[in-house]
Amino acid sequence: MPTASPPTALVHDLQLADLTTRQVSSQLRQCLAQGAKLQPAGVGREDPDELLRRYPVGSAVQLFGAHFWLGDMRHDDFLNFLVAYVGLEDARGRIRSIHPRLFYKDSSLMWRVASHFVSNEDEHWIGKGDVRWETRPDGEYLSSAEETTNLPFELQGALDHASRKKKSRRDPEAVHWILREGSKDRTQPFADFVRPRAKAAERFQIYGGKPVVSFRKKGQPATMTYAKGFEPDFAKGILEVLEGGSRLYGGALKKYRILSKNRQIQYQFVASPTHVFVNHPQTLTTELTTYGTRTLDVMADDDAFVPGFEYHFMDEATDPPTLHSQIPEGYVGVVGDPDPERADASPWLEALPIVQQFRRQVLRQ
Repeated sequence: MPTASPPTALVHDLQLADLTTRQVSSQLRQCLAQGAKLQPAGVGREDPDELLRRYPVGSAVQLFGAHFWLGDMRHDDFLNFLVAYVGLEDARGRIRSIHPRLFYKDSSLMWRVASHFVSNEDEHWIGKGDVRWETRPDGEYLSSAEETTNLPFELQGALDHASRKKKSRRDPEAVHWILREGSKDRTQPFADFVRPRAKAAERFQIYGGKPVVSFRKKGQPATMTYAKGFEPDFAKGILEVLEGGSRLYGGALKKYRILSKNRQIQYQFVASPTHVFVNHPQTLTTELTTYGTRTLDVMADDDAFVPGFEYHFMDEATDPPTLHSQIPEGYVGVVGDPDPERADASPWLEALPIVQQFRRQVLRQ
C-alpha cells in the first residue's frame, strides 16, 4: 500500500558554489580519496583515472543532499552537453558513489540527463529515460517517457550558468566515455535508471498516478482540463523567473517556475519573443536518483507540454515512408525552419488554455 506523502521542499534561486575551478576539482578528488567510488557506465569504466583527466570539473552545486560537479560546455554533431559527476549523500551525509553523467539541453530548453545510447550504422540515438505503453489508432507502442530525464527545475538556472562559463568545444567521444551502450533496438533504460523510480512509485504517486492535466477530446486543445487543485497558481505561485536567451526562440526569454494551487507540483513556462510553451510539470519531492532526476513523476497528457518546435518529418527509413509528428494533426506551423525535421508548434500552443491563461494573467500584467 502507498505510504504518506514523501518529503518536499521549496528551493529557489539556486546558485553555483562560490569556488574556483581548482577548488571544485580538489573537492571532487577529496571526496574520492575519502572512499567514494567512481562508477562510470561507458568505456570510462575501463580507466576511471583517464576519464577524470579527460573530463575535469569547474563548477559545483548541491540540491537535496545531491552533489553535482560540472565540466565545461561541449558538443558533438547531435548534442550540446555538460559532463557531470553526481554523488548522493547517505543518511549519515557520506557520499559512497559518484556517477559520471551527460547533461544536455533539448528544444524545450530543458536540461536533461541521457539514460544510455544506441549507435550503429543506421542510427545514433540518446536514451530518453523510462518507457510506457502508448495507445495509437493502429495499436500499442512502447514509447520513451522523455520527461523522466528532465533534471529538477531547481537546477536549471545553475546549469545554464555553468554552460556559459567557457566557449563550447567539440567532443565526439564523450557519449561513448560516459554512457552505457544498449543493443540496436533498446529503447528501455537500464536497471539503475528504472529501479529507484519503481520503488518510489510503490510508496507514493501524485494524484494516485492519474493525469493531472488531460483532454476530454484528443486533438482538441479547448478541451484541456486540470484535476482540481493542480492548476498553476498564476496569482500567488510564481517561485522564480530565470532570464536567458535563445537564437532558436528569437532572442531574450524568461522561464517562470510556478506552483500549483494545491502546492503539490510545479510548472515551468517559457516565454520568448516568438513562443510561449510549458514544460512537463514536476513534483516538489526531494529524493533524487544517481542520474540527478526526481524519483517521482507527475502524470499528465504530453499534448499540453509540446515545445515551441517539435518533430514533424517523413521517416524515409520505413517502406513506404511514413509521417512522424509530435504535433497534433491540423496544428502544424512552418516546417523545416530552422530544423528540417521539426515544425513550429505555435498554432497548437496558442490554442491551449494553459498558454492563453499564462499570457493573460502573467505576461500582460
